[in-house]
Amino acid sequence: MHVYLEWGLKGAKALAADADVCVVVDVMSFSTCVDVATGRGAVVAPFHTKDQAAAAAHAQKLGAHLAGPRSDAAARFTLSPPTLEKLGPGKVLVLPSPNGSTITAALNDKPTLAGCLRNAHAVANRATEIAGGGIIAVIPAGERWPDDSLRPAIEDLVGAGAILSALDAKLSPEAEIAKGAFLHAEPQLSALLHGSVSGQELIQMGFHQDVATAVMFNVSSAAPVLENGVYSAS
Repeated sequence: MHVYLEWGLKGAKALAADADVCVVVDVMSFSTCVDVATGRGAVVAPFHTKDQAAAAAHAQKLGAHLAGPRSDAAARFTLSPPTLEKLGPGKVLVLPSPNGSTITAALNDKPTLAGCLRNAHAVANRATEIAGGGIIAVIPAGERWPDDSLRPAIEDLVGAGAILSALDAKLSPEAEIAKGAFLHAEPQLSALLHGSVSGQELIQMGFHQDVATAVMFNVSSAAPVLENGVYSAS
């Protein structure tokens, strides 16, 4: 089994054709949201644009709840993972996200998992089963600079490395570096990610609990798999 790693939307497109399974890693917060929701028995329909009107129409079509922007205090569900703890079994959530959802949409129905720190080992095990000795593509999503260019984000590098550390496979050099980053960070995981650019952005916006939820390691047995356009726990 071979594992490759590339960043963001362009990296996903570069790896998807040859991969047997893809793992999207967007720790703050798409993949963490998917883990929290599916761990409660809900299913998540990723939506690849920030157009709220289009997202609302899609949610209505599915008979689903719509996650609003994290800053929308009036929304019952948002991209803030703690809000999704209110979801129950069988509920459907449309989740717009500029990174994780957009990458998911670009994978063209390739078998795809949503991985994060919370479910790293569960996702590694499920990816191994799906790959069947073939190729796994791990895709840290990263964040965006104001000009919309990719900002590599350490939480996604470390989240990818956590999954890679649980795989028995031949790793590409890029994957080896991510694994090494996780092993270095693991003893001080919470402090490093709370202090990261992404962590500090959320904390300064008043979303400290989002960071606390995202940095939990291996607390979930959910391995969210994308089937028919929605993620559900396997």
